[in-house]
Amino acid sequence: MPREWNTNVRESWNTPINQILKAIDNHTQLFLETNDYWHEEKSSILRNYVNELKTWIHKEEKNNNEK
Repeated sequence: MPREWNTNVRESWNTPINQILKAIDNHTQLFLETNDYWHEEKSSILRNYVNELKTWIHKEEKNNNEK
């Protein structure tokens, strides 16, 4: 699905976030297949990182008056 809007702040982060979401999916799938909690831990770390990154992006957009 193509992105309908973008900002200067988030533009350079779109691709890395997409790749991290794919890594989360991979870890989740491997956890479900193997029950290896290492994969659950890594997916959790990545989810937290993406959440913090998106919070930072929103703050920077607000500071730069971007929407």
